Amino acid sequence: MKITVITAVLNNKRTILEALESVLSQTYHNVEHIVIDGGSTDGTVEVVRSFGDKIEKFVSEPDEGIYDALNKGLALATGDVVGFLNSDDVYAHDRVLEKIARAFQHENADSVYGDLNYVQRDDITKVVRHWKSHGFSKKKLRQGWMPPHPTFYLKREIYLKYGGFDTSFKIAADYDIILRFLGLNNISTTYVPEVLVQMRLGGVSNRDLRSILKKSGEDYRALKKNRIGGKRVVFMKNASKVTQFIKKEKPQVHA
Repeated sequence: MKITVITAVLNNKRTILEALESVLSQTYHNVEHIVIDGGSTDGTVEVVRSFGDKIEKFVSEPDEGIYDALNKGLALATGDVVGFLNSDDVYAHDRVLEKIARAFQHENADSVYGDLNYVQRDDITKVVRHWKSHGFSKKKLRQGWMPPHPTFYLKREIYLKYGGFDTSFKIAADYDIILRFLGLNNISTTYVPEVLVQMRLGGVSNRDLRSILKKSGEDYRALKKNRIGGKRVVFMKNASKVTQFIKKEKPQVHA
């Protein structure tokens, strides 16, 4: 099984090196890493190019935002399975892609997901929020549940069948795609019960109150578009995040 990992970046020289090294450190080696840069001017391009042919495909050109960049990556992907690693993020350990590949092979599912830690920007060993996903049910979608998108890996044939990210969303296209695949089109999924990704705080969707309100508005539109629910689900989705601050887990490798 070939896994494609797509990283979108714009002017993030500060952390892109860690993200690229995190992919290269994986014990699973049948990996295609695609980096889509939005035309960085801070030295990011030079960092990526320093990896040479260890990065299978690299594009640097202006784009219409992160979801446009991710769609460019999807168009270039040749893997059986596709996932995303943000330029701010790292895998929780060096066996993450091995675990994902094993889950696909053993469960014969269309998609795989796990847990995620939000960590401090300057010290990724300090966990601020722990996102425990739990198993999937369609009922949970109507209660505001979603898996962490950075842990969500999907067979490429699903993207070919149902399409990529809806770029009319600026913050919530990842939520829209989860609702479209798991809710509207009933694809199968399986849960890997451990932390797979360490995600730095400070992303566009949780940067400040204005961003949170904008995200909630887009969440509502995604729910209506995919016929899952409305304002009640948005409220439950936001309320569920409170528990993520209570139990903070460090990554552990399970056999």
